[in-house]
Amino acid sequence: MTIYILNGPNLNRLGKREPEIYGHTTLAEVEAWSREAAGDHAVEFRQTNAEHQLIDWIHEAIDAGAAGIIINPAGLTFTSIPVMDALKMFPGPVIELHISNIHRREAVYHDSLMSKVATAVIAGLGPKGYPTAVRAIRDLIG
Repeated sequence: MTIYILNGPNLNRLGKREPEIYGHTTLAEVEAWSREAAGDHAVEFRQTNAEHQLIDWIHEAIDAGAAGIIINPAGLTFTSIPVMDALKMFPGPVIELHISNIHRREAVYHDSLMSKVATAVIAGLGPKGYPTAVRAIRDLIG
């Protein structure tokens, strides 16, 4: 029962990039919290700045029979029909995750393509949204 936690562009800069929005927590810390929240579930935690890599990992999750996907597509949230199309193929629960509340930000951040195919959306909890999402997906997969 593997949970894929996939992170898009610029999240490797977490802790350094716009700390007034994203905080000072690093992606390594987020990964540790996520693994702890996963309990007995295996976790594939990944980050990429490349759209095609994110799509390949979603395909991998499909082919591997992953239990669920938590995805923070970052800037691809608003532009990537190919990522959305890949998520449509995943038969299990998908949680779209954002560190900031995208609906309180500039208008360019308001229209998520991923929300249209996600089972649930978590936004605005900061980096602690990750373990919250892991606990939620565990509930969804039973």
